Amino acid sequence: MNKRREFLINSGLVLGTLAITPSLAFTTKKRAIGIQLWTLRETLPKDVKGVLDQVAKAGFTEVETFGFSPKDNAFFGTSVQDFKAILDANGLKATSNHFDFNNYIKTGDLSDLKSYIAAAKVLGSEYVTIPYIIPELRGTSAEDYKKLAVGINKVAQQCQAAGLKLAYHNHDFEFTKFGNTNGYEILLNETDPKLVDFELDLYWAVRAGHNPLDLFKQHPGRFTMWHVKDMDKANKELNAEIGKGAIDFKAIFAQAKLSGMKRFFLEHETNYTPNPLESIKTSFDYIAKNLI
Repeated sequence: MNKRREFLINSGLVLGTLAITPSLAFTTKKRAIGIQLWTLRETLPKDVKGVLDQVAKAGFTEVETFGFSPKDNAFFGTSVQDFKAILDANGLKATSNHFDFNNYIKTGDLSDLKSYIAAAKVLGSEYVTIPYIIPELRGTSAEDYKKLAVGINKVAQQCQAAGLKLAYHNHDFEFTKFGNTNGYEILLNETDPKLVDFELDLYWAVRAGHNPLDLFKQHPGRFTMWHVKDMDKANKELNAEIGKGAIDFKAIFAQAKLSGMKRFFLEHETNYTPNPLESIKTSFDYIAKNLI
């Protein structure tokens, strides 16, 4: 995670097995299985075309991007237009993008935001997503999180004007408590539901000691996207291939309708197997067979 944070800014709870009837959201049709490309961060920058080809061969049909450079208008030296062409050639769609919004929230400078919106429009994306907030902006108090929510709403207004939706992706620090609430609750309550969706990272919520099912009940419909990554049974700081870890994804997927989930992205953040491409295929197969 530290590497990810560096890139962007240049208590664990194990769910018990619950017997819940599958949601109608999953009995009517199969969901697309997406992947957050950060999962392949070691190889993607070196071989964009080859890695995206392997992603498609593994069965994925949607991706969530990272690593966009506003200065170059490119992903890892590949122009947005060429990146889109590679996706198209492999039957992939970038439905969401992780962009670094810290500078805009801090200064109000629109230059990067305009580049993000333009790139998302070229890719035909639905979402632009805030992946990480630097400590300076999230602060140390409830009031700091309320100020952050104001900034997020402003970003969302710009996105809405461009025909895009803004989402907020969490780690564990958002769950820091402030009296009877926490940072995540403040963001959920202080952001405009008509403007801001939430991409719930299931692993980070669980690691912070929170049951995603409780969040669904408390804020139905707000979590339109998920990051699906498992928690190693022996060490909560490590990930595991989906189905081999400690998180009860069957119980979570059964409540997709309550969550409001429209799409989800597999992500492996730490604890790779020797071959990441084989690892994502293992997780894909488990999801396809057991969760959707």
